[in-house]
Amino acid sequence: MIEPTLLEKLTREADQDEVQQLVVGAVVHHGGKVLLLQRPADDFMGGIWELPSGKVDPGEAIDQALIREVKEETGLDVTAITNYLGEFDYQSGSGKKSRQFNFTVEVGHAEPVELTEHDAYTWTSLVEEPPVTDAVKQVLARYRES
Repeated sequence: MIEPTLLEKLTREADQDEVQQLVVGAVVHHGGKVLLLQRPADDFMGGIWELPSGKVDPGEAIDQALIREVKEETGLDVTAITNYLGEFDYQSGSGKKSRQFNFTVEVGHAEPVELTEHDAYTWTSLVEEPPVTDAVKQVLARYRES
């Protein structure tokens, strides 16, 4: 699992940078492939493919939010958080300065994926450029290097 000191440092730096919303993203890998989810067409940034991700609730630890979000969005159980893959900042649909912290996670079983907030999912081997934002491409490049 990830060191608590790293999580504290990330939270402290976000506070210093006046980030208004903390978000977690998971590179869920299984059998040499990575899970991507497609946003609903009528949603903020509709139709794009993304990592399982979501907001950190007030008072919630980053690692706990990561485990919860993966479960909520995919139905999958995180068995380990293995690597920190960096963060990126963006403006949310509601205009908040947001920072997404990204981690590699392992899951007990890769199927079934039960979608609650997305239209589709795919397990990709990352041989080709995935149809994701530039920020997520950088996260996936760091994942490949690790």
